[in-house]
Amino acid sequence: MKDLINFIQKIYNTTDFIPLHEPRFRGNEKKYLNECIDSTFVSSVGKFVDLFEQKIAEYTGVKYAVAAVNGTAALHIALQLAGVKQDDEVITQPLTFIATANAISYTGAKPVFIDVDRDTMGLSPQKLKEFLEQKTIKSVDAITGKTEAINKITKRKIAAVVPMHTFGHPTRIDEIIEICNEYGITVIEDAAESLGSFYKGQHTGTFGEIGTLSFNGNKTITTGGGGMIITNDENTAKLAKHLTTQAKIPHKWNYEHDYIGYNYRLTNLAAALGVAQIEQLAEIIKSKRQLAEKYEQFFKDTDIKFCKEPENSKSNYWLNAVILKDRIERDNFLEYTNKNGVMTRPIWELMNRLPMFKNCQCENIENAEWLTDRVINIPSSVV
Repeated sequence: MKDLINFIQKIYNTTDFIPLHEPRFRGNEKKYLNECIDSTFVSSVGKFVDLFEQKIAEYTGVKYAVAAVNGTAALHIALQLAGVKQDDEVITQPLTFIATANAISYTGAKPVFIDVDRDTMGLSPQKLKEFLEQKTIKSVDAITGKTEAINKITKRKIAAVVPMHTFGHPTRIDEIIEICNEYGITVIEDAAESLGSFYKGQHTGTFGEIGTLSFNGNKTITTGGGGMIITNDENTAKLAKHLTTQAKIPHKWNYEHDYIGYNYRLTNLAAALGVAQIEQLAEIIKSKRQLAEKYEQFFKDTDIKFCKEPENSKSNYWLNAVILKDRIERDNFLEYTNKNGVMTRPIWELMNRLPMFKNCQCENIENAEWLTDRVINIPSSVV
């Protein structure tokens, strides 16, 4: 274990405390922030918001990007855009950051937790298919004529599926979408952690009808806080922008609103930071992948397994992860590294074990349980 501490200290060239993931500001951040301040447009209107949206759309390969105040807000709006309503159900994975389940709850819908695959740590297409085949009934909506999946136990509609690309590693999103199409279920990709990750040559978050990104302070690039809704549908993008700006109807002086809207628009000040950060994204991804290669070599001849990008994927390696023998070994690893100035952390507590979600429907989640007992994140800041 001491060898690992020395190895990480050598990577970051310090014996001081080494955090899990901290931002790097090595480009035009101060220049753009000063420009933004000088313009006096520091709130939700300004050129940097538009420019940041444009750059994210270009990078991910979608037609439209709509900036939001954070990734959770982006996911909340995406669920509403998908038509998720009170007492609907939304399938997601139990092994995720709590924002995924929280955003579902904001709509009044109920999460249903389906297992993950061990290699991707993301929603399992096979487990999803088994659930839909065994636990739901295909129905046709009398008004719309569209196919729906109705939960046999709760009699609720499955309105959406939200897979999450864990630690930036793409899940098998094409298989998930193929399954959901058969049941008329909308797929919303929680790509909060996977900016710069590609699956079969296509950027994560762009496979489903809607995707969401995060630019929190610990993400691959940051705006301090911030999120993005990405889509190829023009009407979806227009409504997303409308809802995130309090649903105010444009007028020279009148205050008129036509939906329950939200104060979810990203500020120009934050977007200025984002524009400077995305200019460096190629180098950031290169650095993070090189770091992952170093870790992979270090752990190659040990009992600890390094989590590599899944098949057909190019991962951003947002957070590097390792798999220990069991929970005892995991806890010993956490204790030793944190005591010796290297920040490590376990994977999240499973959503179904939290008090607010303990009564949600949860299928056999043996893979998620196996992973939560063993996975640890190790320092992943850009070198």
